[in-house]
Amino acid sequence: SDKGFSPKFNERDGEVERKSLNGLYVIENGRPRNPAGRTGLTGRGLLGRWGPNHAADPVVTRWKRDGRGNKVAHPVSGKNILQFIAIKRKDCGEWAIPGGMVDPGEKISATLKREFQEEALNSLQKSPEEKAELEKQLDKLFSQEHFVVYRGYVDDPRNTDNAWMETEAVNYHDETGETMDNLPLEAGDDAGVVKWVDITEKLQLYASHSYFLKLVTEKRGAHWSEDHGPECLE
Repeated sequence: SDKGFSPKFNERDGEVERKSLNGLYVIENGRPRNPAGRTGLTGRGLLGRWGPNHAADPVVTRWKRDGRGNKVAHPVSGKNILQFIAIKRKDCGEWAIPGGMVDPGEKISATLKREFQEEALNSLQKSPEEKAELEKQLDKLFSQEHFVVYRGYVDDPRNTDNAWMETEAVNYHDETGETMDNLPLEAGDDAGVVKWVDITEKLQLYASHSYFLKLVTEKRGAHWSEDHGPECLE
């Protein structure tokens, strides 16, 4: 209703990215229309922007290891178990990937690193020296080979008919486990608790996060489900 508010939808609007990762979206009566259909809620709801709201989800993983440092395989599937860094969200109490919103003008790669530092390492409460040390360790991990797990629209409890979440989920894998061993996990910002969690289909996670983890286990050939595939049926 603000007369001075005239956003440029479907394009870069100054520092704000209003383009969707899923292509062009329809504008109806001056409002963007959710490309996935009706939600039962009109308006902007709890989201910060009309149209796409961009987030980044860093999925940081390592192999589960026993006391002697050997990888641990699941007794049923026989596949090695992956662990990821999970946070318990303060707003809803659900476990989630430690992600967050992309700031205006910020590159996705910078958001991924910043959000991980703020939520899983509590970097906002650290001294400049401690912060510099954390950055050095993280640079090792975040500069390694990584892969984009998912880019695009996501089901999110905050989505409305006119505003929705989109994310880029990226997997950073610490193959030896040595980099992350040196980083002290500490919940910060929006997180109540932070810890390493075994990845399995039984995990109940926030929004689309279970789906992202399933894609990571497929890519890494890790354990996901105890169900035997069709080839095991009599």
